[in-house]
Parts: sequence; C-alpha cells; structure tokens
Amino acid sequence: MVELNISFVSVDFEVFGHVQGCGFTKHCRDMCVKRKIGGWVKNSKTGTIVGKMQGSKESIDEMTDWLTNTGSPGCKIERCEFKNWLTLLRPDYRDFAIRF
Repeated sequence: MVELNISFVSVDFEVFGHVQGCGFTKHCRDMCVKRKIGGWVKNSKTGTIVGKMQGSKESIDEMTDWLTNTGSPGCKIERCEFKNWLTLLRPDYRDFAIRF
C-alpha cells in the first residue's frame, strides 16, 4: 500500500504600501482561484490588505512572491508580512473570497 503524504499550508498575510484603490483584492482573488488556493482577502481600515491563504506549498510560495513583489497593476508594495504559518491535512476553505 502506498501512503500519500499530501499536506496543505496555511498563512495569514498583510500587504503595506499603496495597495487600496488599485484592484489589489480582485487580482489577489483571481490569482488564488487560478492556483486552487482557498481563503479570503480584504481591505483593512488602516490602508493595508489583509487575508488568509490555504493551499499546496508550491501554490502558496507563488502567491507569497506575488504579494511581496508584484501585486496588481498600479499598486506600490512597501512590504508584506506573513504570520501564523501552519501545515494542515485538509484546508478549511473551499474557495477564495473577497471580504468586506
């Protein structure tokens, strides 16, 4: 019998800079859906973008790079912080949503 060791990664993120009013949450959602990442993203009251992602390590690594270095057209990312890294047997989210 072959044992499959499939695990998922979960991480919270916050993106700082000029990241609101430039379609960041929509682009983030679209990028996560494309990579089969579950979770959510929203504008914070302090002018940042916050969210949670859950998916394969490879997909999460791609998104951490996008959140840190690329972002949506017209944004200016100063930095992105990641916290609460966890390994999960199964994700808590089935899809990726924009929260308000």
